[in-house]
Parts: sequence; structure tokens; C-alpha cells
Amino acid sequence: MINPWRLRLLSRLDTLGTVRAVAQAANLSPSSVSQQLAVLEAETRTQLLERTGRRVRLTPAGLILARRAREILDHMDSVEAELRGFGEEPAGLVRLGAFQSAIHTMAVPAATRLAREHPHLDIELLELEPHASLPALRGGDADIIITTTDFDELPLGPDIDLVPLATDPVLLVVPPGHPAAGRGAADLAALADEPWAFDMPQSYMANLALRLCRQARFEPRVVCRFGNYMMTLQHVEAGLSIALLPGLAVDRRYRVATRELATPVTRTITAAVRRGSPPRAAVRVVLDALRHHPDLPLPLAGTGTPGPTDP
Repeated sequence: MINPWRLRLLSRLDTLGTVRAVAQAANLSPSSVSQQLAVLEAETRTQLLERTGRRVRLTPAGLILARRAREILDHMDSVEAELRGFGEEPAGLVRLGAFQSAIHTMAVPAATRLAREHPHLDIELLELEPHASLPALRGGDADIIITTTDFDELPLGPDIDLVPLATDPVLLVVPPGHPAAGRGAADLAALADEPWAFDMPQSYMANLALRLCRQARFEPRVVCRFGNYMMTLQHVEAGLSIALLPGLAVDRRYRVATRELATPVTRTITAAVRRGSPPRAAVRVVLDALRHHPDLPLPLAGTGTPGPTDP
């Protein structure tokens, strides 16, 4: 009998690449992970791993099992949920990963509505930036992610289904009374000498803001970096910097001015799920709640790939 927990470790090894990374994700020691994978080899009577130097990699048989493991685990989750709700009521745990600005504008409102409508449904929210959310989805640490298809460092691939949710403009954010706080579109080239607030290095917004500044032919003078948009807005509100932020991130409680860019930049926001067997009822109801959010702009025509709940 194959142990599902050990299958999950094997699937994570395929996604994350190293035993150490699997150990960190599972809150285990690397030696514990290695021991459990050795037990899985004994259970399957198949060599799943081979050592190359100081690293371990999956054998061809290990790759087959790791990639089928995700389907097996998803099916087990679906069966468990159906048994809990007798197939009538969405039930069980759904892990929803979302980037920062989508947490309070999309994920929390959806979870709040679903808590009232489906008392047997449990939603675990995970803050995950796009570069981290796709590995989490593929590895089974998230069932649904809210991401952007404009993040091209990690290609989506044929194993992922997309459900378009909304479009979101990137805006210039300045203090009230700032010379750039007037009407009309903002020309970034005119702001080359300004102090800038940036996201953390290598994050989606930090890379995008740097690219836009360089396209405007200047290197931004970055005076602060925050991994929290509320801190960025507070810094801008105090008159200490200006920033480029997605529209969803601009909390109206802060006294800041926003302007669209002379060359508009819009990101496409989508939900993503693993492709395979039809998603269980609990996953479908969360996707529906995300798609029918009343306060979000509609996705641009033709974006994304039709998801499993699309007509």
C-alpha cells in the first residue's frame, strides 16, 4: 500500500528539485525526507531516486510516479470531500494562494462570502507572489492561485488551466500636491530625478517598475524597498517618494494621488488550477466566487485559457 504522504514528498521533489527544499516546505529535516523516500521505494519495490554527486534526482520511474502522484492525491481529496458532504454540499479544505494586492481585494471577500454560504468549506489563504505561487500549485501546496499571466519568468505550461478574473492598470502614485498629481497621463521620463519606492528585489512589481523606468531612459533613484504595499503608500503619502503600483494595491484610506501612464500598462489577473481530472466541488465553488466579484474590472477579451468552469 503506497502512503499518500510519501507520495506528496515525491511530488514536491519533482517540483522543487532538491531534498533540502522539500524539507523546508514540509517542515522536516533533510534526513527525514530521505528516509521517507527510501521507505516509498521499499513500498513500491522500485528505484525512484539516484544520486549524482551530492544531489539526488528522480529516476524515470520516479518521474512517472511523481507526476501521477499529483493526480492520485487530487482524486483522494475529491473523494474525501464528497464523503464529507455526500456530494451535495462543497466541503473540505481549499488552499488559495494570492499575491499581496489580491489578498484583501479578491481572496478575503470571496472567503467571507463562502463562509456564510458553505459552512463545511474551509479556505486557507496563502500570500504567494507569482514566482512562488506556480511551484506551490504544481507541488500541491495550493489548490488555486491568483496570479498574473504577465509574469513570464515561470511559463505556465500545458499542466495549468487558467480562469480569467480581471484586468488591473499599473498606476503612478504620488503624494497629494505633488507636481505630477495633475490630470492626464503621466510621462515617466519627466520623473527621472524623483525618489522612488520599489518592491523587494526580483519581485514582479520591482522588475516591472525597473523595466518601465529604463524604457523611459533613466535609472530610478530607489530610496526604499518594501514588501508591503501599505508601507509603500504610507511612505508616498508622507512625501518621501513616488511609486508605480497596480491599481488593486492602492488603498483609498491613504492620501495619495494616482495617474495612468502615458503608455498604458495593464496586467491580466487570472486564477489557475492544475489541469487533469475535473476539479472537486469545493474548488469549483471558490473559482466561481472569484470570477463573480462585483467590484473588479472585467478581463480583456481574448486573455487567458478557458478554465474548467468556463462555458
